[in-house]
Amino acid sequence: MPDMSASASLAMTHLVTFAQEVDEDKVTPGVLGFIVFAAMALAVWALMKSMSRHMNKVDFTQAPDPKAEQGEPEGSAESAAGTDKKPSANG
Repeated sequence: MPDMSASASLAMTHLVTFAQEVDEDKVTPGVLGFIVFAAMALAVWALMKSMSRHMNKVDFTQAPDPKAEQGEPEGSAESAAGTDKKPSANG
């Protein structure tokens, strides 16, 4: 290895010996993988808790239809309004 400092050379020898000690047939995520997984799990838990809180605030009751109170048939008012809004073929 040309022109390598003593500290870099020492670091390389330590990394090489560490790499030889690791079992090549066994792959594990290690501590960093666990930390990332735990952080993602906590984030999902927090988002689900927040979503549940927001969904509990929503009022799902629907206001009564004013047309139903007047006694008009539902189809007649909609069909008449629909024919007026259609564009003509002549432009």
